[in-house]
Amino acid sequence: MSTNPEFPENDHPENGDMTGFTNLTGPAAFKAQQKAADAARDDAAQAEAAAAMTADLQLAQGKIDQLEKAAAEAKDQLIRTVADMENLRKRSAREREDASKYAVSSFARDLLDVADTFRRAIDSIPADLKNEERIAPMIQGIEAMERALLACFDKNGIKKIEPLDEPFNPNFHEVMFEAPVPEKPAGAIIQVIEAGYILHDRLLRPARVGIAKAIGQDQAHNIDTQA
Repeated sequence: MSTNPEFPENDHPENGDMTGFTNLTGPAAFKAQQKAADAARDDAAQAEAAAAMTADLQLAQGKIDQLEKAAAEAKDQLIRTVADMENLRKRSAREREDASKYAVSSFARDLLDVADTFRRAIDSIPADLKNEERIAPMIQGIEAMERALLACFDKNGIKKIEPLDEPFNPNFHEVMFEAPVPEKPAGAIIQVIEAGYILHDRLLRPARVGIAKAIGQDQAHNIDTQA
């Protein structure tokens, strides 16, 4: 006799083999169906949660990528801004330095005529009068004033250019004439007609000079006289 009231004896297979046989009815069948439905709902909920999590992760990754791109752009812009500010600072410093160094350019250029006048006055005195007792003090006074003026020039960065025997340089010299001089190479400065001046590294006035030309040439030696 069957010990389970839910499975009458005549419901069993004739040979008593239960393998692969399911025939539930009543409350047990309802419970099994409920359990299967609950499992299905759990699986569906887990799948939905996984899908939602995947979507959230993708959304979060997208936002991270956007933030990283924005941060990279901001960093690049900051670097450019810092570089621009540094260039501006250097340019402003150079402009201030130039303004300080070359502020006296116009005034210094005007004083060159004074220096030329002193030199012409000294050079115009005949040699036989330089030892004259009455003339010597005046000559010494003029020479002292010239030295004082040149010292003032030197203190303020103004240098005199007297390039005798130097090669011609169109950046600092102006050719006034050419002449054949056997012992001088072509292009060598043989006479300084008027001294030149520079303020720091900027030309105030070119030195006016005469240069040697090649012997045997009828035409003046081809020298680039353009500054």
